[in-house]
Amino acid sequence: MPIDTRLYGSTGPNVFLLHGGPGAPGYMAPVAKVLANSFHVIEPMQRGSSHTPLTVAEHVSDLHELVQSQSNPGKSALVGHSWGAMLALAYAAQHPSEIKCLVLVGCGTFDEVSRDRLEVTRKERIDNTYSRQLQGIEKKTLPPNERMQAMGRLYLQLDSYRLGSVKDELLTCDARGHIETWQDMLRLQTEGVYPASFSAIDIPTLMLHGAYDPHPGHMIYESLKPYLRFLSYKEWQACGHYPWLEREVKEAFYATLHDWLSEQLSDA
Repeated sequence: MPIDTRLYGSTGPNVFLLHGGPGAPGYMAPVAKVLANSFHVIEPMQRGSSHTPLTVAEHVSDLHELVQSQSNPGKSALVGHSWGAMLALAYAAQHPSEIKCLVLVGCGTFDEVSRDRLEVTRKERIDNTYSRQLQGIEKKTLPPNERMQAMGRLYLQLDSYRLGSVKDELLTCDARGHIETWQDMLRLQTEGVYPASFSAIDIPTLMLHGAYDPHPGHMIYESLKPYLRFLSYKEWQACGHYPWLEREVKEAFYATLHDWLSEQLSDA
């Protein structure tokens, strides 16, 4: 069954915008709306949980079907945030000729050392205010999807440097889909599939990261660099996990993203 998508812009090269979570569709809408001024943006709402456990392979298959349904499939870009960046890499590794370039925004982790650093950083930031909020969420008997959404709002604050105006565009949360997908990604990493299979990716790949993002950008870059021939890295100091929401770097983020995509897709 085809996954739901939102389309923005009617002209220009295709840009597929992949949300994170996993299981948190919709929040990338602000980025889609800005990119739509120059590109045809396709925002898939990734597959949710059902009667069988979700796998990375299913997400890759869904994305491939969507890419193939668009015109000029070999002339498109993937822009992924957090888990979405990991999905972009998984897709490009399996279908290296279908995409012209990749942008990894706040990319997720591919080794235990980076994940440990992420957890330590978050723990160091939990002051009395955050601790009370966290305890409040844990005390409530919220349904899993509502709990995931509440934790997401907390992490938005914890993982950001200085947020500007924020409109919550998250459509829903799928806690079960989140757990199933992430467990499968961890399994694939343990088995050595990722990041080793990324050596099949032979296209320009740009990492955009915030220095304040608890996901350790330089460590993630170093873990990917041996497998990605054309990997480059851009970091902003006053920036966390959501660059387009950061007061100091929002405009710089959009300018960098737009200009790099325009250059890579100039003959698309």
